[in-house]
Amino acid sequence: MTEQAGAPEEKPVGEVTHYFGHIGVMAVQLADSLAVGDRVHVRGHTTDFSLVVDSMQIEHEQVMKAGPGDSVGIRVREKARPGDRVYRA
Repeated sequence: MTEQAGAPEEKPVGEVTHYFGHIGVMAVQLADSLAVGDRVHVRGHTTDFSLVVDSMQIEHEQVMKAGPGDSVGIRVREKARPGDRVYRA
C-alpha cells in the first residue's frame, strides 16, 4: 500500500492554492478543520516542511479556527507551491 502523507498519523486538511512570496503567506483551501496551534506538514513535488500554525486569516480577518470549504492564509517561512498538500501532523 502506498502512503501519500509523510507519516501514517498525518491527516489531509487541504491544498495550497496560491503562494504570496512578498509576504510569505500560503493560501490553503481546506477540506477539514484547522486551528491556530495545529502542527501541519506541507508536501509537494519539491516541497516538504512542517510548521505550527501561529496565525490564520480569512479575507484579511484573523481567525482562530476554520472549517471545510474555507480558504485561509497562513504565514510560512518556506516557499509553498500551488498543488502542495497540507496535512495535520
